[in-house]
Amino acid sequence: MSDDQVPTGPGTQSRRALLAGVGAVGAAVVLSGCGDDDDKGAESSAPTSGGPGATGAGDAGGGNRDSTGPLARTTDIPVGGGTILAAKGVVITQPKAGEFKAFDPICTHQGCPVSNVDGGTINCTCHQSKFSIEDGSVKAGPAPRPLAAKNIKVTGDQITLA
Repeated sequence: MSDDQVPTGPGTQSRRALLAGVGAVGAAVVLSGCGDDDDKGAESSAPTSGGPGATGAGDAGGGNRDSTGPLARTTDIPVGGGTILAAKGVVITQPKAGEFKAFDPICTHQGCPVSNVDGGTINCTCHQSKFSIEDGSVKAGPAPRPLAAKNIKVTGDQITLA
């Protein structure tokens, strides 16, 4: 029997049909990461990359979204850079000494989580969008909108959601 022939009888299928099914499942998995602009995507604990103003702190202070507990310490956030706290749903930056900003960690292009803070921008490596660490504005597309700002409060050396 050739690959083009479909066997008859209950519970049988050709290698071509089996491979087509496996290929369809694989394509669905790959495409699930590419939603529309409204897709928020799955959060990850994306590491930040090295370079001036970048950190590798990842999820300093734990991995839950407890809005009453601290997100990070001020010493965890480098001046001129920032830290992605993906499990807590926030990117915290320090554009100037003592000035802290927070943003949503999901790119406004297709819902990928941002992956690092480097060179004065919050970067999404899915499609190379870059956002300002000062106000979340788009510095390089294809992202259509800035990252949403989040309200934070700094008390002593603790940063919490406001």
